[in-house]
Amino acid sequence: MPETIKLSLEQKKELIEKKKQKVLLRKLITGIVLSGIIFFGSMNLIPGFGLLEAKYRYLILLVLTIPVQFWVGLQFYKGITVVFRYKTADMNTLVAVGTLSAFVYSTVVTFAALFPELFSGMKIEQAIYFDSSATIITLILLGRFFEAKAKGRASDAIKKLLKLKPDNAIVVRDGNEIEIDIDDVRVGDIVIVKPGEKIPVDGIITEGYSDIDESMVTGESLPAEKKAGDEVIGATINTTGTFKFRTTKIGKDTVLNQIIKLVEDAQGSKAPIQKLADTVAGFFVPVVVGIAIITFTSWMIFGVNHSFAFAIIRFVSVLVIACPCALGLATPTAIIVGTGKGAENGILIKDAQSLEIAHKLNTIVFDKTGTLTKGKPKVTDIYLNPECMIKDKKDLLFYAASSELRSEHPLGKAIVEKAFEEYIDLVEPSEFKSIGGKGIKAMVKGRSILKGNIMLMKEMGISLNGIEEKSKTLAKQGKTPIFMSIDGVLCGIIAVADTLKDEALKVIEKLKKLNLEIVMLTGDNKNTAIAIAEQAGISKVISEVFPDNKANEIKKLQSDKKIVAMVGDGINDAPALAQADIGISLGTGTDIALESSSITLISGDLSGVLKAIRLSKHTIRIIRQNLFWAFFYNILLIPLAAGVLFPFYGILVDPMYAAAAMAFSSISVVSNSLRLKLYKL
Repeated sequence: MPETIKLSLEQKKELIEKKKQKVLLRKLITGIVLSGIIFFGSMNLIPGFGLLEAKYRYLILLVLTIPVQFWVGLQFYKGITVVFRYKTADMNTLVAVGTLSAFVYSTVVTFAALFPELFSGMKIEQAIYFDSSATIITLILLGRFFEAKAKGRASDAIKKLLKLKPDNAIVVRDGNEIEIDIDDVRVGDIVIVKPGEKIPVDGIITEGYSDIDESMVTGESLPAEKKAGDEVIGATINTTGTFKFRTTKIGKDTVLNQIIKLVEDAQGSKAPIQKLADTVAGFFVPVVVGIAIITFTSWMIFGVNHSFAFAIIRFVSVLVIACPCALGLATPTAIIVGTGKGAENGILIKDAQSLEIAHKLNTIVFDKTGTLTKGKPKVTDIYLNPECMIKDKKDLLFYAASSELRSEHPLGKAIVEKAFEEYIDLVEPSEFKSIGGKGIKAMVKGRSILKGNIMLMKEMGISLNGIEEKSKTLAKQGKTPIFMSIDGVLCGIIAVADTLKDEALKVIEKLKKLNLEIVMLTGDNKNTAIAIAEQAGISKVISEVFPDNKANEIKKLQSDKKIVAMVGDGINDAPALAQADIGISLGTGTDIALESSSITLISGDLSGVLKAIRLSKHTIRIIRQNLFWAFFYNILLIPLAAGVLFPFYGILVDPMYAAAAMAFSSISVVSNSLRLKLYKL
C-alpha cells in the first residue's frame, strides 16, 4: 500500500484556498465566454443570428444566460438571504436584485414572445436585458477573483519568513561537534556558528565574538558587535568570527517565529471595510423591493381586471427601472482606473480596500533605516588631528581606505567608497588583522595603521589628544566615530552614518500640510533616531523598538482612534505593516515587507506616500460621484414605472426608457471614472 502523506493544517488550508480559486477561475472564464456571446447576440452582431425570429433569439439568449445567472453568479444570492436573516443589505444584495430583476423581466418577455396567448391583451415591449445581467455578474466576479489573488499573497509572506530559518545546526554533545536538524536542537545546547552562517535559534554567546547582521530583526544596516554574554537571534547572519552560544529559545518561542505569528495575527484580525456602496444598499435595496411589492399588490387589488400579468409587469418594471446595474460599475471602474494610475506612477496597490481607506489616514509612521534614510552607511565627516604627521584629509583617507581595501565590513566599505569618490588611488595592505568588535590593525606602505572604536585606542595606549569630545558630538548627531592612529599617533576621526534620503524633508513637510501626524518608529538607538528625526522635521520619535513592540506601538496609536499608515522596507517591519490600517512598503525593500503591505512604492521614493494619499482622495471623490449617477436617472423613473400616472393620464413607462436610463447611468459612471487618467498626482 502506498504511504499515506500527512498534511499540516497550513497545507490543508492552502489546498482549500487553491481549490476555491480554481472554481472561481472556472466560473470567471465561463462568465466571460457566455457574456461575450450574449452581448454580441443581443446586438445582432453574430452572423446569421439576427435572421432568426425574435422569439428564438430570446430563447437562445435565455438558455445561455441561465448558467451565468445561477451558477457563475451563485455567490451573489447570499445577499438576498442576508436581507431576510439579518435585515440588512450589501453589495451581493445589489448585484442579485439588479441582475435578477433584469433576468426575470427578460424571461417574461421571452415567454410572452413564445406563448403570446398567456399574455393576451397585454402590450409587452420586445426588450430584453440578458446582456446586462450576464455582463454585470461577470464584471463583479472579475473583481472578486483579483481580490482573492491579493489575499493569497499574505500566506506567501509567511512562507518566505519560514524560509529564513536554517535547516541544520552544529551542536556540541558529549564533547563532539555534530550537525543536527534544527528541530532537534534543545534548550541549553551549545551551538557553534561559523562566519557566513545563519544563527539557528535564539541564545546567549558563551565564547568568542563577532559582528552579526541583524537587519532582518532591527532593520539597522550596520552589523551589531557581539561578545560573550550578548544575546543572538535565530536566522540573523554571522558576518565575521566563529563563536559558541547556549540556546535559550527554540521552535515557536524564537524571535523569528514570534514575528511570523504577529504577521498572521495582524492580517487575520483586520476587519474588512464596510464599502460605501454597501451602506447605500442597506437603505436603497429594501426601499426599492418594498415599492415593487406595494406596486404589485396595489395593481392586484385596485387595478383594472385585477390582472396578474399587468401587476407582475409593473413589479418587474420598478425593479428594472431602479436596477442599480451602474452601481456594479461605480466602484470597480474607479478602482481599476485608480490602481492603473497608481501603477503608472510607481505605486502598486494591493486591493480596493487599501485604496479606499488611504484617504482617511490621520497618522503616518515611518521606519528609519532604509525608509527615511538611504540604508547604506556613508562617510559624513573627516576630522584631522593637528598633532598628526599627516596634514591632508585625503592622505588620512588614503591610509584608512587602503587598510580596509578587501574588508567586507560595511563601515570599511563606506570608507573605501569615499576614497573612490575622491579619486584616490589605493594600495593593498601588507598586513591585515581584524580585532573582533573593536576594529582592525594593518600595515600600509610600511606604516602601522590602527583603526576602530575608542575602546581599541585605549587598550593600545593611544593618546586621544583631547579629541574625545569631538567623537561625543558626532555620536549625538547619530554618526559612528571611527578613530584612526598612524604609527602610534592618533591622526583623526572618520564619521560614518546612514544619511537621510534627499526627498524625505520635503515629503514630510507636505504630509504635515495635510494635517497628518508624523511618527518615526525604529529599532535604532535613541541618539541616532533623534538626530535623523530632527533632519527630517519629525518631532515624535519612538526608538529602540523590536518587531513585536513595533506592532504594539501601531496598536497603541489605533487604540487612540487613529487611522494609521506604516511605511517600512525590512522584514522587521512586516508585523507593523500588517497591523497598520495601511502598510506602505518600499520596492527597494524585502519581499516579506512587500507582501505584508497594502501599497508598494516601486522606486522607493518617499514622494509615493504623498501620491498614494492624493490618489485615494481623488478616487473616493470619483466613486461618490459615480454612486450618484448610478441612481439618479433610475430613481426619477420609479414612480412612473409603478404606474402612478396611469389612472389619471394613461401614462406608463416603456421598459425601453428603463434600458436607456440604465445605459446612460452606466456610461456616465464609466466616463467619470476615466477622468482619473487625467489627474496629475
